[in-house]
Amino acid sequence: MSIDFLVTTLIVVISPGTGVLFTLATGLSRGSRASIVAAFGCTLGIVPHMLAAIFGLAALLHTSALAFQTLKYAGVAYLLYMAWNTLREKGALQVDSETATRSSLQVIGHAITINILNPKLTIFFFAFLPQFVTTEEVAPLARMVELSAVFMALTFVVFVGYGLFASAIRRHVISRPQVLTWMRRSFAAAFVALGAKLAFAER
Repeated sequence: MSIDFLVTTLIVVISPGTGVLFTLATGLSRGSRASIVAAFGCTLGIVPHMLAAIFGLAALLHTSALAFQTLKYAGVAYLLYMAWNTLREKGALQVDSETATRSSLQVIGHAITINILNPKLTIFFFAFLPQFVTTEEVAPLARMVELSAVFMALTFVVFVGYGLFASAIRRHVISRPQVLTWMRRSFAAAFVALGAKLAFAER
């Protein structure tokens, strides 16, 4: 495993995106256990994109405008839905003094949906993985699976870190309603901004 791959992966994973935002919001609203579940769900959401890239399905998204646009706008709509629910205090940032009762499956479902509906992830894997597989590689498919597994492991670890940090400051947020209001609006705005960024994404 090259240092270049590990450093590049870490930079990509740490960079704020929809998964990071959702994990932070879950940690703030539902505590440490739920944030770990969210991190797991976001990591699982990478699998379809990873498989699509490994088996060449990313070429369809890259060449078919209709396929790419359909998935892209479904993702935009879902992010806007998340933003609206957050503002209505029923979404990702619903913080109560007691840990919310949303099931782990619901948290995982939201996390997976957020990642699946982002076609740029498939294109990213399609462009990213081959850079670290040499032409002399005896088993390139196995090598790409190995690299993908490392990418997912780092994603989970980093996201858990984000979630536990959010969980650690949860009580401070709950005790300050004005801070919670500001954060709810900020998270909603961030979901809208990410949706806009995805809407203008090109293949």
